[in-house]
Amino acid sequence: MIRSLLLLIGTLSLFGCTESQKEFTRVLPIYGEREVDYRTENGVQIADTVFHKIPDFTYLNQDSVWVDQSKIQGRVFVADFFFTTCPSICPKMTSQLKRLQVITKDIPELHFLSFSIDPETDQPETLRKYIEEYGVSKDNWDFLTGNEEETHELGVKGFMVHAESDGDAPGGFAHSPSFVLVDREGLIRGIYDGTSTEDVDRLNQDIRRLLKDEYGENF
Repeated sequence: MIRSLLLLIGTLSLFGCTESQKEFTRVLPIYGEREVDYRTENGVQIADTVFHKIPDFTYLNQDSVWVDQSKIQGRVFVADFFFTTCPSICPKMTSQLKRLQVITKDIPELHFLSFSIDPETDQPETLRKYIEEYGVSKDNWDFLTGNEEETHELGVKGFMVHAESDGDAPGGFAHSPSFVLVDREGLIRGIYDGTSTEDVDRLNQDIRRLLKDEYGENF
């Protein structure tokens, strides 16, 4: 139900572009709520559509280096929310994201961000051990830790995925299995099931469609 609503919002957003955005055809939907700002130029009222964008953030990564919006500004990236002691979906999500990292290694601008929803446990040293356990490359993948409440809010309000502490959930936290595709403008362009090989393959295809058809890049 929720996913259907998000897809509907995204599809409607395809038709809410400003004049500058009509210079090309968007091949993927834009997710999230949108607002219309009105302004007057030369006596003519102009309506500009303001889309939902990923808000600013600052987190420590696995190497105790601060990572903020500037690292992924102007780049396409994929984000997810996880925690290292997760006994349920996280291992499969991390394995699938690692697979995606491997099959997209020909795309130099693509970056990956994994936000821990249990930062009290997931300090940089713990994140480094997790990275070693899964054998992932840190070249274009940051595992991030920060304030727990802010991270949960970033998931829900920023990336449009569920994340919260829940004593009844396995490991004490409940969160979405979603991978979120964000474009160079900070707009959400797709939400995918990170436990599904089929959906992650679709994400790979959508990344390439986005770069080719909207940005003129061929991979």
